[in-house]
Parts: sequence; C-alpha cells; structure tokens
Amino acid sequence: MTSTVPAPTTTTAEDSALQAVFLDMDGTLVDTEDLWWDAEKAVFAGLGHQLDESWRSVVVGGPMTRSAGFLIESTGADITLPELTVALNDSFEARIGRGVALMPGAAALLAELRAYDIPTALVSASHRRIIDRVLESVGPDAFALTVAGDEIARTKPHPDPYLHAAARLGADPARCAVVEDTATGVASAEAAGCRVVAVPSIAPIAPADGRVVVGSLEEVNLAFLRTLFPASH
Repeated sequence: MTSTVPAPTTTTAEDSALQAVFLDMDGTLVDTEDLWWDAEKAVFAGLGHQLDESWRSVVVGGPMTRSAGFLIESTGADITLPELTVALNDSFEARIGRGVALMPGAAALLAELRAYDIPTALVSASHRRIIDRVLESVGPDAFALTVAGDEIARTKPHPDPYLHAAARLGADPARCAVVEDTATGVASAEAAGCRVVAVPSIAPIAPADGRVVVGSLEEVNLAFLRTLFPASH
C-alpha cells in the first residue's frame, strides 16, 4: 500500500497546535475485524443463514444497530434487533476471552503518547462491555477517556463521538488527530472537524484534503502527528 505520509520533521510540542489524539478500536488499535466477522457468521449460521462475503465491507466499522439491521434485512433471519445485538456481542466476547492482538505499531504509538502526556481517547462504535474487555489486553491506563457506541445517542458516522471526546478533554476538534480504519469512522471524524489519519483495514480509503492515508500504525508517531498541526505564528 502506498503511503502518503509527509517527510519526517523536527516539529516540537511548542511548534505544534496538536491538542489531543483519538483512536478507533476495532481494526485500528486491535486486530479484531476478522473476529467480528467470524462472530457474525457464527450467529447467523445458528439461525440457519449463511452470510455473503460481500456484506463484510458494509457492516465493518459501523454501529451495531446498523450492522445488525442490515444483516437481518439481508438474510430474513427470524430475530429481533435487540436479540441479535446481544447475540453478536456474546459471540464476539467469547472470541476475545484470551485477549486480543494489537495492530502493528499500536503499542509503540500508545507508549509515546503516554510518555509525552498527550491527551488520548479511544473512540469506538463498539459497546461498553466490549471496550472494557479489550482494554484488559491494551491496558486501562492507555487512555484518558474511552467513548463507547452505546453511550452516545448518535454514533459513527455521525460526528457526535468525536465531538464528545473533544469536549470531555477540553480540546478544539480542529486541533485533534483521529486515527481510523474505515470509511464510516473517517466520515465521523471529518464531520467533527478533526484531522484524520486513515489506516485502511477491510476496504480502501482514498486520500483527501485534511486526510492522510498510511499503510499501518508503524508509520505513525508523535512527530508525524504534530506535522499535521503546524502552529500559526
């Protein structure tokens, strides 16, 4: 994958307008997108339905209600949306019972942000029960704030999760960097006015104004994030 990362610079904290960093969870921070799809396939197999692989790009990165609703409509499965939401979370949680793997570069990035006291939030469309389980692998001290999809009236692709995170940390959304892996997450962050670093997982994401696309988190560090927010003099 071709990277569009600017050349490294020596930008310092004083030279940068960066105020906070927000990270998505599934597919961005932790390697769980395959686990989610496996969980969805298992639940629907139990209902007597087989999921089409082409649907994966539709359900990835979205809120549970949207993904579950799409799958019910597409399969005609005899299950309510609340029942399916619980079943999917149960199926996924069973798959991460022994922990989850961080994406390449994630541990180093989190450690650097923590070392330099950069306010960092985890912003996910996943529910609180799932986030808390994942944090057992990531470490609960990695973030100043975590935002779950079932704690916000409108989750991704709406801007609300990122606006909420910025407000809680006292940051200007325009001075916050967001790292996302799906078009849904990118849309949410950009609608909130944040600068986006996209690390595509399942489907490609094109570069755009105010957006940088990289191949992995190994290409993202604090110096790079600061170059996205040059201080005005």
